[in-house]
Amino acid sequence: MQHISYIEDFKQWKEEFSFYVNITIRFSETDMFGHVNNVSPFIYFEEARIKYMKHLGFFTNLTNPESVPVVADLQCDYHRQIFFGETIKLYVKINSIGNSSLDLHYLAINESDEVCLTGRGRLVNVNPKTGKPMNLSESIKQKLMVK
Repeated sequence: MQHISYIEDFKQWKEEFSFYVNITIRFSETDMFGHVNNVSPFIYFEEARIKYMKHLGFFTNLTNPESVPVVADLQCDYHRQIFFGETIKLYVKINSIGNSSLDLHYLAINESDEVCLTGRGRLVNVNPKTGKPMNLSESIKQKLMVK
């Protein structure tokens, strides 16, 4: 496997994942060559991220939230083509927690147990009224530390 800048020990990194969602590739997510379009993994990351956050107990007050997680950056590395009709397991985990942000990592495995995608992204906790970053509360950090 190629060197990935945000992964030091791939084997250990891979073993740290536990939460995943199954994603079946739709025809609309493929390009004229028949494989997944290069923007589609970011949609998969979003789906896994939201389900993971709900699993951790977030997104319970969507009408009047005290803070909202905003994607600050996303990165995807493509390792193997994915095609229409295939199902992947899209894993997500928290890699690190900062004062007002957290870094998430992603791993996609195909039906043959091959790595298709790896990725990472930073979420920043933002005050919805001011649009400015705000520190994560200790109660939020405690929820995030439960993997």
